[in-house]
Amino acid sequence: MKNQMKRYLARLIGGIALAFTCATSAFAAVELTMYYPVAVGGPLTKIVDGMVTDFEKQHPDIKVKAIYAGNYNDARIKALAALKSGQPAQLSVMFSIDIYELIEQDAIVAFDDIVETAEEKAWLKGFYPSLMENGMTKGKTWGIPFQRSTIVMYYNKDAFRDAGLDPAKPPASWDELASAGKQLVKKDAGGNVERWGAMIPSTGYPYWMFGALTMQNGQVLMNRDGNQTYFDSPAVVEALTYWHDLGNKYGVMPTGTIEWGTLRQNFLEGKTAIMWHSTGNLTAVKKNAKFDFGVAMLPAKQRRGTPTGGGNFYIFKKTSPEERKAAMTLIRWMTQPERTAEWSIKTGYIGTRPDAYETSALRQYVKEFPPAAVARDQLEFATAELSTYQTGRVRKLLDDAIQSALVGKKSPKDALGSAQKQSDNLLKRYR
Repeated sequence: MKNQMKRYLARLIGGIALAFTCATSAFAAVELTMYYPVAVGGPLTKIVDGMVTDFEKQHPDIKVKAIYAGNYNDARIKALAALKSGQPAQLSVMFSIDIYELIEQDAIVAFDDIVETAEEKAWLKGFYPSLMENGMTKGKTWGIPFQRSTIVMYYNKDAFRDAGLDPAKPPASWDELASAGKQLVKKDAGGNVERWGAMIPSTGYPYWMFGALTMQNGQVLMNRDGNQTYFDSPAVVEALTYWHDLGNKYGVMPTGTIEWGTLRQNFLEGKTAIMWHSTGNLTAVKKNAKFDFGVAMLPAKQRRGTPTGGGNFYIFKKTSPEERKAAMTLIRWMTQPERTAEWSIKTGYIGTRPDAYETSALRQYVKEFPPAAVARDQLEFATAELSTYQTGRVRKLLDDAIQSALVGKKSPKDALGSAQKQSDNLLKRYR
């Protein structure tokens, strides 16, 4: 009798232990590693950490480890290195223009192959179409807009008043930019420039700024298939000539190159009255400017124009079904209208979905701070950022051509002609 009782108790305890093990396994959290670029102004790490913490509170079955990886190039390099090392991440925010390289390396999965429900499919179609251009190819969606921007024109209204210009009327055309820029230049008694009229950065992301100028002149830089560029188009050459002339002919900005990384501080210190820069700087400028400033759409030649920019969410192919589902849950949560509105307010980046601007928080913010709507409104005139196969090499060809023209080593026509020939050599095998 005692032996039977012992056997019964042993089976009971074993069953309880097995049930406990199964329950623990069933409720074990899915762990996600997310690479994230921190390259533009603002306390982004704290903001992202806060969002991750809030997400984990609402989803205790998913744990997220955010790895901050420097700029966009750093994020891509580190994420791909992790994939090859056998310690892969499940998702990352990377350059929207990385799409062709990531596809060519078979590193990512299309969202069309992950979404299942009607609700998920509707979510996929809920973003601004112009922001989706850099995330779609081959009839599928590979990247979801998140940390996205356009180039906008920041201007010092006090400097406009000082120069006798109407602060309510920023330059709306190339001619007006050159004319107003001349008036805004301020020199000391010795003829030294104390304040430039305008600055367009030509390091860091010169191709991005140039994409705005070419679109304003009615010409895109590449085709939709990522296998053809138009660097030597007459409209493109004219755009680079205008950029060169702003410094060398009109005296509106310094000759040579202008640093991306220090431009915002130059603007805040009054060293330039106008700067072209990412809308991702909006919150930082708002918090730190000691003068009355405005934000406007970029000026037009044939039309207004700006490339979109910034980062998309990607899900890596080396993920389990559970990890993909968890990654989708995180991305959908991060891109909810209310969350998107919060992100836009805290960072200055564009609310990537129209319904974000219908939330009470963002409606009120735009009402109190109208510059927050400029980048959104400019999406009407936006085009995709330069993105092709061999994108890093093609982009460098254009960057080098731009800088060689700005510093006077080559004429805009010769510089762009050479870049186009080399681009053709790189891309012909993809056509």
